[in-house]
Amino acid sequence: MDDRIDIPGDEIAPQGCGPVHAAVTESLRPLRQQVFERVRAAGAISRAQVAKDLAISPASVTTMTSDLIEAGLLCEVTAPREGGDTTGRGRPPVALGVRPDAHVVCGVKLSDREHSAVILDFAGTERAAVTEPARGVETPEDMLAALVGLVDRAAAAAGMPRSALSGVGIGVPGFVDGVSGRVHWSPVLDRRDLDFAADAEARLGLPVTLDNDANLVALAELWFGVGRTRPDFAVVTIEHGLGMGLVVNQKLYRGALGLGMELGHTKVQLDGALCRCGQRGCLEAYVADYALAREATAALGRIDEPALPVRALLEQLYARAKAGDGAARTIFHRAGRYLALGLANIVNLFDPPIIILSGERMRYDYLYAAETLDEMERLVLNSGRPVPRVEVHAWGDLLWGYGAAALALSALTERLLGAMREEAS
Repeated sequence: MDDRIDIPGDEIAPQGCGPVHAAVTESLRPLRQQVFERVRAAGAISRAQVAKDLAISPASVTTMTSDLIEAGLLCEVTAPREGGDTTGRGRPPVALGVRPDAHVVCGVKLSDREHSAVILDFAGTERAAVTEPARGVETPEDMLAALVGLVDRAAAAAGMPRSALSGVGIGVPGFVDGVSGRVHWSPVLDRRDLDFAADAEARLGLPVTLDNDANLVALAELWFGVGRTRPDFAVVTIEHGLGMGLVVNQKLYRGALGLGMELGHTKVQLDGALCRCGQRGCLEAYVADYALAREATAALGRIDEPALPVRALLEQLYARAKAGDGAARTIFHRAGRYLALGLANIVNLFDPPIIILSGERMRYDYLYAAETLDEMERLVLNSGRPVPRVEVHAWGDLLWGYGAAALALSALTERLLGAMREEAS
């Protein structure tokens, strides 16, 4: 096996993926795993820099990286010269990098509108991506069939069979226990309490990891976005539902039963509007797409007309609001106030340094208009300090797939390095 991969001088070194800064609990993880994750985060890094970053001896780094190279997980790369030197004089600098072709994973988002899948190599580089329309609420059997077909198409687009994948990460909306792989309730499935991860593993013949789709947006930010350099942040996703992911010390906070951070189902009004979860007064019932569509039908005078798809209905409502229609503007303004209430509650409960708004609805600027953020600031406890910054990240639908792929990569890393520990013991 050739353990050196050359990077031409006119190309930059791999960007890396995963958290850049060390977590407080990093020292609790095995040293070999720390070394591997530091290399993966850097993209390309020298042995000397790894030793410096982890405060360990160069000899220890040499031993650990030799093991990882022998296992086919790392390789030596020819790093770019400092200062962009292109003269080629002297021996080119050598760095460590993740071997991209060591493993390939697939990340999948299942929803009621569109399913998407992303194929990433072991270094976190996209190999292929596919999307297809969803059919709304489905039986578990039909959803699993759609999952298998989607993974097969994504693998084919990447030029490989499904069997070449080392794992699949899946995100679904609803109440999901990522540890057990159970879906307690999802708006895209017509049954509750499903052992969905195990059923997907049986259908795919591959290791499967599963989580709530909002958690996967937080993972995508942690591995590929602004969260790479921030140990703590919150993500709020606004689409057909309202979700939240919270990262504390570079780890997703899931709660004792794996069902934490259900921001959309916090109650903002007793006996209020009906939520799709079956309860009343949930924040989601005032902010999510279906909540606005419910009001838009009356505002647009379409009560006795054929139903429009939610997206088309909201586009009409938004166009009317932009044109100055008072009823349409009131609907969006009210939703913005409820969103501000939810954001203020996040600040008062968790005090995150930054809140990231993400999802398809970010194209509607009322969600992050000045009045919405001003309302949030009025509702936050007055400590005399600035409120957390709110950023808008409109990645597009593949964001969810990237988060699911990061989930698969994380689980794969644990399996591989755990196997190495067992072999060494």
